[in-house]
Amino acid sequence: MKKTKQYSSPLMTSIHETAEGLHAAGVMNKLTMRKFDAMCLTPIPRLKPKQIRDLRLKEGASQAVFARYLNVTTGLISQWERGEKHPQGTSLKLLALVARNGLEAVA
Repeated sequence: MKKTKQYSSPLMTSIHETAEGLHAAGVMNKLTMRKFDAMCLTPIPRLKPKQIRDLRLKEGASQAVFARYLNVTTGLISQWERGEKHPQGTSLKLLALVARNGLEAVA
């Protein structure tokens, strides 16, 4: 299955695809490419603790099962749901994927 990127606009799609070509050709370094990623790709929305809990419950998963799917600890899921910590990076992206496509999307 091909991974699709979500761009913030058609213009940003063109800019990012051009940058990817330059990177593939060795003209643009990784750091610059990361800057283009941040500028062009649609940002992942932050989730509030209640939204994380509601998402988990909607999927019918315990904290332990949800943690297993997201490759984090049960304690971290609990901290997210209480607002003590906030998901970032890969975890935030996985949560967005689960919200959009269900828990089976990350199985």
